[in-house]
This record gives sequence, C-alpha cells and structure tokens, in this order.
Amino acid sequence: MQDETGKRVDLGGGISRVLAPNPSPMTLFGTNSYLIGTDEIAVVDPGPDDPTHLEALLAAIGGRPVSHVIVTHSHVDHSPLAARLAGRVDAPVVAFGDSRAGRSEVMDRLAADGLTGGGEGVDPLFGPDQTIADGGVLQGAGWEAEAIHTPGHFGNHICLRVGDSLLSGDHVMGWASTLVSPPDGDLTDFMDSCEKLRGIGVARHLPGHGHPVPDPDKRIDWLIGHRRGREAQILATLAQGTATARDLTLAIYTDIPKGMLGMAERNVFAHLIDLVGKNLISADPQPAIDARFSII
Repeated sequence: MQDETGKRVDLGGGISRVLAPNPSPMTLFGTNSYLIGTDEIAVVDPGPDDPTHLEALLAAIGGRPVSHVIVTHSHVDHSPLAARLAGRVDAPVVAFGDSRAGRSEVMDRLAADGLTGGGEGVDPLFGPDQTIADGGVLQGAGWEAEAIHTPGHFGNHICLRVGDSLLSGDHVMGWASTLVSPPDGDLTDFMDSCEKLRGIGVARHLPGHGHPVPDPDKRIDWLIGHRRGREAQILATLAQGTATARDLTLAIYTDIPKGMLGMAERNVFAHLIDLVGKNLISADPQPAIDARFSII
C-alpha cells in the first residue's frame, strides 16, 4: 500500500482513497484521506498540513465541486490540512467540534488538574465551520453520510456510515489496537463506542490508517477482548502490591520497543482511570500519571 502514496485508489461504493506521505509507527503507511461521491465530492480527513498531499487531493478531486471537508477527529495526522483544502475548494470544514468537544466530565476534571496529552499530537487550534451531532446526516449528489459519535480515542471522534461502509477513523483499525491516551482519550467511552458500532450492519470499515477491515464485528470483538485482557493483567499485577502506571507498563509490556513504552504507559493509565471509575482500585493521592494505584 505504501506505493499508493498520493494516488487516487477506487475502493468501490463511490469511495476512493488518497494516502498521505506521513508513514510512522503511529500511522503505519500514512493517513488515509477519503473522497466520497463521483459528481460532487466530500473529502474526509485531509490529513497533515503537507503541500504535496494538498496537491494530490486537488488532483484527485479533479475540479469537481466539493460540498464538505469532514474531519473524524483533530489529531495532527488528520485535521491540519482541512482549512487550507477548504479554502481551495470553497467548502465548509465539518466535525463534531473543536479539540475539547466530547470530553467526558472525568477527563475535563483531569485536564483542569493539569494532565496533558501524551504526545500523540492534538491539533489545539482546530475548529470546524460547521458541527455535526451524533446521527446527523450530510448529503451530496448521489451520496449520504451519517455521523456516529464515537469518543474514546478522542472526544470529538466520529465515524461516518456511507452505504455499506463505515469510515472508522482511528476508532477501529485492522493493523493495531487503538491508542487511548487521557485526557483526550477515554477508555470508558472507547468501550461504549465499540458496543455502539457492533452490529450496525456494514460490510467493511475503512480506517484512518491501513487496509480496509472486511469483518467489522469480528474486529470490534477483538478490540473489546483485547482491552478486557489488558484490564485483567493490570488487576492481577496490582494484586501483588501497589504500583504506578510506569511500574505496570514495564511489568506487562515486555515485548515492545523501548521507544513505544511511553504510548503503552498512556494506555495503561487509561485503564487505571477506568478502574478507579468502577471503584475496583484507588489512586494515591489522586488519579495522575505518577500516582500509586492499589486494589480496593
């Protein structure tokens, strides 16, 4: 798929893909920007603010009218190019909200207490021209897209149902489990959003990174099972004594490169916040990345 960078690839069902030139351990081959429609286009996730990718998207659009520039969520690999592209094609930027929209009360409180993101790259200045709520529908010539609010990876995250496909952003991907990094990521919300997507009746997911996912419910079940398994590991380790998020990460993630341990720690921390919310563990002095956690 790497050799597709910058090219328009027809995926069927009135959807095509243009791969951005930003491969990394967190983005795999790069960001998948999608074009919906044939005569009138919507662009989903324009990606990073890269002039080469902007020109590739304009070439794929080919002068056709663009009705919307849609952002699934405002991480820096998805949203920064939106405003520039929208200006070139005279279309509004549409999203659930800005980079703080959709946060749970728990995450708002943690952010107010000084918790900051884990380095995964929030686009802090992002703001859409138009907002779309859960269940809202966008339409163009020959296509319709329903927004499904799926917080978890990010508070303002939406998926888009287009025919028998779901543009799943970073919520469901086939190549990796999804990063959940507080305060922008919320594991409690992530699990609820997985349940929300299960059984909605689409044939495939088209994710923000990587290949299409051909068996959506099977993948969602895997994601849920993966998280439940990680929770069990954390509880089993805490049963041996009080520990920090870093202690737990080093005990559990024994087979990943050292450079990925920071992201793994944020995932563990997301589980710890969820477990505190379930009253299964306690934090001393309060939930924080350097707090000590204990079984209640």
